Amino acid sequence: MTNWKEIDQYAKSWVREAGERIRASFATSLSIQTKSNPNDLVTNMDKETEQFFISKIKEMYPEHRILGEEGFGHDVKDTEGIIWIIDPIDGTMNFVHQQRNFAISIGIYENGTGMVGLIYDVVHDELYHAKKGEGAYMDETPLQKLDRREVSESIIGINATWVTENRRIDPAVLAPLVRSARGTRSYGSAALEFAYVASGRLDCYITMRLAPWDFAAGLILLEEVGGKATTMDGEPINTIGKNSILAARDGLHQEILETYLKKS
Repeated sequence: MTNWKEIDQYAKSWVREAGERIRASFATSLSIQTKSNPNDLVTNMDKETEQFFISKIKEMYPEHRILGEEGFGHDVKDTEGIIWIIDPIDGTMNFVHQQRNFAISIGIYENGTGMVGLIYDVVHDELYHAKKGEGAYMDETPLQKLDRREVSESIIGINATWVTENRRIDPAVLAPLVRSARGTRSYGSAALEFAYVASGRLDCYITMRLAPWDFAAGLILLEEVGGKATTMDGEPINTIGKNSILAARDGLHQEILETYLKKS
């Protein structure tokens, strides 16, 4: 029988320890490299933080698998067993340029079901966390169930990329939604934007392409507060693959899907 309380406690302690290490790095010089393009940055702290988590997990739970952004974990091709899905620093560009608006994100899944989700805003020392069936929290404060809200009353998390010329979606599809909403925001960290939807700081988050480590923890948080996340086509999210994302309060999710996206 898996002891999820123990796993949750260990994960929280490791996340906070990793956060202390990242904050300490602010006084040092970073080694910065690019990955897929000049704007896709990775630092020595991304790599060291992922390796820190892997060493802890392997020591305590050698039978668990690890899917990490920086590639130090396992080659995960299926959802069987217990999988830790880790983004050591989600929002690396913000980390490099601003030293804020980034997070550690860990989602722990069992046979494809999200069991523990942790999103740690390192600079603000805010830990958003959830364990399946036990609600979601920001530190010790319970997050309230999300109520219904219409587009005209909503703040939408969306990057301007998706309403300008791009390779993934006709910008004319999302422009009417942006015009109809009360306002838009973009924070540059998918994990934080998921946490903000779960906590009511945002009402919706939309993006055309995310990897599992970007959304794994956020899906668990959102489910615990009654929100809904699908692809932009309204399909279930593949938790170990890349997806477009529509994450929102339940009624708002339906309105956006039916009013703004189905005609696309």
